[in-house]
Amino acid sequence: MTTDGDAPQLLPNRFADAVGPSSGGPDRDRCQCVGRSRMTRPESVSFHGDRQDTTAEGWRHLLALIDEAAADGRTVFAPFTEMSASARRQVVTLPPTIAKLTAVKRLVLYGTNLVRIPPEIGAMTGLEVFEPYTSHRLHWYPYELTRCTRLADSTVSTRVLYGNFKFRPPFPALRPVTGAGQADFAALDPGVWGAAAVRTCSVCDGPVDRELRQVWISRRVGTDVLPLLVNACSATCVATLPEPERGYVPTPHTGGPDLVQPAGG
Repeated sequence: MTTDGDAPQLLPNRFADAVGPSSGGPDRDRCQCVGRSRMTRPESVSFHGDRQDTTAEGWRHLLALIDEAAADGRTVFAPFTEMSASARRQVVTLPPTIAKLTAVKRLVLYGTNLVRIPPEIGAMTGLEVFEPYTSHRLHWYPYELTRCTRLADSTVSTRVLYGNFKFRPPFPALRPVTGAGQADFAALDPGVWGAAAVRTCSVCDGPVDRELRQVWISRRVGTDVLPLLVNACSATCVATLPEPERGYVPTPHTGGPDLVQPAGG
């Protein structure tokens, strides 16, 4: 706010250097999965079912950028600034090789077409700043992100999150217990499970081979409260989860349209 005679305050654009080239067509797909307000929120939601094309130019370019970053030990990683708009649009998840980026302190994922983050982000133990701002198709994050214990600052578009405090859109319904005979955990439908494969437990990091237990939990990560998807190997691991953030669903849950959430902000 200004008064008569005051000069207008100019605020710096934190993400001026986070935007990639604009040529080459649209860089992302549009999404209104969770609505925009209490009036427009849907009764139910589903995971994005997009599968990553690992032959695409954008994917191969991202793999090379990760290898370069791991080799030179850089502390800031903003890969999408080095990719064309069409290549950025081809990337809907990050490669598991991000686990090599242990020196990275700031991860910039501004304005991407990502629909999920892989659990391997938990291996980025040096991460301090996480910025997926305006990546509007990211409605949730993996519980493994809590393993980044140095992460103190985040910039997330909270209005697109499942269960966000502003208008409480629903969470996708999860299957609470699935035995190995009911699904191949190495070949899953991401539109149903949120991943194309689940190999390790989000809690103990042990193998998921006999049963899969999925729950949601809302926890503060950095400066934001995020809906986190837990892929657990046992009831014991689910039982050891910490308490959810105050003001959100008070226990780990399986989502769905019948879930009762606290009132929105």
